[in-house]
Amino acid sequence: MSSPTSDSPRGSSRGKRAAERPPSRLRRARRPRPAPEVTPDVTPEQTAEVTPEAAPEPVVAEPAAGRTLTTDFPDGPRRSLLALWFGVLVLGTAALGWAALNGLFQESQQLSQIGPVPGWLDGAGAVAVVTALSWLLATRTAGRAIVSAGLALALGVASLLVGGKVLPTGASVMTCVVGSVYAVMVTVPAVTWWKAVREALIAVLVAAVTAFAAVGFEPTVATERFDLAALFLALGLAFTIVYRLGAGLHGLGRRGMFVVAAGLAVLVVTLAYAELLRRYGAQSFVSSVLDFADWTAARIGAFPRPLVVLLGIPALVWGTHLRARRRQGWWVCAFGVAATVPLATGLVAPDSSYVEAALRAAYSLVLGLVIGYVLIRADLALTGTKGRGGRRAEEAGPHRPEPRRFAEL
Repeated sequence: MSSPTSDSPRGSSRGKRAAERPPSRLRRARRPRPAPEVTPDVTPEQTAEVTPEAAPEPVVAEPAAGRTLTTDFPDGPRRSLLALWFGVLVLGTAALGWAALNGLFQESQQLSQIGPVPGWLDGAGAVAVVTALSWLLATRTAGRAIVSAGLALALGVASLLVGGKVLPTGASVMTCVVGSVYAVMVTVPAVTWWKAVREALIAVLVAAVTAFAAVGFEPTVATERFDLAALFLALGLAFTIVYRLGAGLHGLGRRGMFVVAAGLAVLVVTLAYAELLRRYGAQSFVSSVLDFADWTAARIGAFPRPLVVLLGIPALVWGTHLRARRRQGWWVCAFGVAATVPLATGLVAPDSSYVEAALRAAYSLVLGLVIGYVLIRADLALTGTKGRGGRRAEEAGPHRPEPRRFAEL
């Protein structure tokens, strides 16, 4: 019997078998199946009302004026832990202050009625201060806080128990270095000059506490060598930390390289010129310079430190202001140790008094703030927005974010 033709209603049997046979596995397409589209149950009238023009536009969030761009920064240590270490710092500072007052008013009858001050009080206060500062610095710079505080505590206690000349002097240098570097690291970006003044005052306050702690170890020092050793060690530690915070040397740029070179030039010229003048200068010229310093100190009570006035305080003021816009500001702030180290070592000299050291720090701070104001205005005039209105808008706009004052950088 002949097979049905294609004209029949059932069609060809060969075509039917071919249609029922599944395709070969080699010829199957290996594309992933698209996900089924879920369409909402809408009526034709609602479908006609929805047009492409009526679709909502994506909303782009813009930073509001006067606010800083925020990122996910760590919140820092727990408040209880931070309060504990600040309590240790305050207790150590109070012990040092009580010992200093007892030394100033040894013949006072009122203090003698209260009771004699223990001889170990200033040493214990110095150990407490340097231990707390070590923990705070390690926490701020993402270091091992417990290890740093433990090492500082061990060296401080050993210097008190063993005594001699080497260990107390080494503990005093360590205190000046740690306190001076932390005084710079605890600052935050400053949008205006007044906020930069606030940051400079905070750094000076930390350096003042460090000065009392350095004296509490009762070091046996040569003043010039002690100052230079503390300054170079603090500069090395500060630049090591800033190398990470400022994204290395490649993040400086031409402008940053010029600023760092200028800061190093001022530092070298100030130190080298003073040393060469003291050793190889003409006797008449050296005598005239010293006579001018003595005449000024006799009139106003003290003579300001040139390194603090010309480099340290201006670097703190301008650096904190620059950090609000660029991360290269950290390289400028690193030279702030040129102010915090001399202030921290201001009481180590045997012939220095508390009043003279306080007046020297005050005069250096005021003159340095004036130079910092000039640097900020010159920087804004060269690189900032022109006009007072433009500067106000720039100050109110979003700025470079940084973590909180006591959080990890």
